Amino acid sequence: MNKENFMDYKLSKEIVRALDNLGYKHPTDVQSAVIPIALEKKDIAVKAQTGSGKTAAFGIPICEMVDWEENKPQALILTPTRELADQVKEDITNIGRFKRIKATAVYGKDSFSKQKAELKQKTHVVVGTPGRLLDHMDRGTLDLERLRFLVIDEADEMLKMGFIDQVEAIIHELPMDRMTMLFSATLPEDVVNLCHKYMENPTDIEVQATENTTHQIDHSLFIVKEKDKFNLLKDATIIENPDSCIVFCRTKEQVDNLYKLLDQFGYTCNKIHGGMEQSDRSYVMDQFKRGKFRYLVATDVAARGIDIENITHVVNYDIPLEKESYVHRIGRTGRAGKTGKAITFVTPYEEKFLEDIERFIGFEISRRSIPTKEEVANRKAAFDKKMKVQPTIKKEKSEQLNKGILKLYFNGGKKKKIRAVDFVGTIAKIEGVTADDIGIITIQDNVSYVDILNGKGSLVLHAMKNTTIKGKQLKVHEAIKKHR
Repeated sequence: MNKENFMDYKLSKEIVRALDNLGYKHPTDVQSAVIPIALEKKDIAVKAQTGSGKTAAFGIPICEMVDWEENKPQALILTPTRELADQVKEDITNIGRFKRIKATAVYGKDSFSKQKAELKQKTHVVVGTPGRLLDHMDRGTLDLERLRFLVIDEADEMLKMGFIDQVEAIIHELPMDRMTMLFSATLPEDVVNLCHKYMENPTDIEVQATENTTHQIDHSLFIVKEKDKFNLLKDATIIENPDSCIVFCRTKEQVDNLYKLLDQFGYTCNKIHGGMEQSDRSYVMDQFKRGKFRYLVATDVAARGIDIENITHVVNYDIPLEKESYVHRIGRTGRAGKTGKAITFVTPYEEKFLEDIERFIGFEISRRSIPTKEEVANRKAAFDKKMKVQPTIKKEKSEQLNKGILKLYFNGGKKKKIRAVDFVGTIAKIEGVTADDIGIITIQDNVSYVDILNGKGSLVLHAMKNTTIKGKQLKVHEAIKKHR
């Protein structure tokens, strides 16, 4: 039974206010189960499907429990993919917005020196992939002596991707006196062993996934020869006419080829796979989240933990070879109480993979007949009409939260011995401004950035032009917005 609202958890007003602005009305099942125990700082092992709201389940208690005044990282969150690291960082930043929680994401194929500079700043929460986190630890650029909270997210994916040894190497370097939370969609034996080895009497929580897997999602499949797949995809998309669709392929080469074909046939589409530059991957995911195009062709890099609202269809152009991957792929649709459709193409030689998947999910996926030419012709006009309409651009989840925030630039930082508390102490003395109006503060060697909340930005900007900080008069202006 879900609690009525987040106020029941005795959260600080800053966290409740952020949740309200983010549109979090009532806790999901996993949040109801996890948050009260996490706030008691007990170890927890959670089995919950993707799309269940687990990022907020650990993000809310972490943002509540970290101490703003502590400069060194207090929470470490391990994720298997870069996309998930970025998303978790964004979620933590949004939930902790009014507590001024600073989160930093670190992962491979991104500038090490840029991450090093970020980690030198006041950082409360670090989110990252195991390999890059170990690099920072080995080079002494990530100080974890004050760490109090560890989250292992998507533990089964860590195992599948061969990261478990790296995860264990990280854990060995962490303070023993810490709280650990582990989240996994499935619990293979190695993940269970990890819980027993590194957690202290963890509370086991299992959130049933029947609703997500069966009730919210309509599963179906086509038996099709490999050479006929593309024509079937065209016909199936005309019949289904999705608003937003991910088409999963097994390899990056297949993604590249299919993307080119769809593009040639006028589909509004883009692609994502592990062979792309991280900046390009991030850009594509951001554009897809916002609804700039309807079809995303992807490898499994887009199957884990990526939270995009209102994906109506998932097509397994290539059936996944691992049964768990099926659940993670189809979990991109049917989220947050919405319904969705999962359509899988199976060649005559892939029946054994299908049997594994059906045993794993506990039911038989219904077979469909190949659409007739007449059925396709009847739906073509409606499909063409939708293809010509620009998809509705979705609002960012944090849009309401970020209203009334102005980021200010100051031309002074660490080299002038300026600290975050100096900004808070100075700005809070301005008439009409309190500490509650000050958001995230980022202090670099020579410059600093301060978020001013609640529409007070212009007031602070005007006042600071004639106000010193630690006896120093700094230049101040509105920070230039960065566009990806």
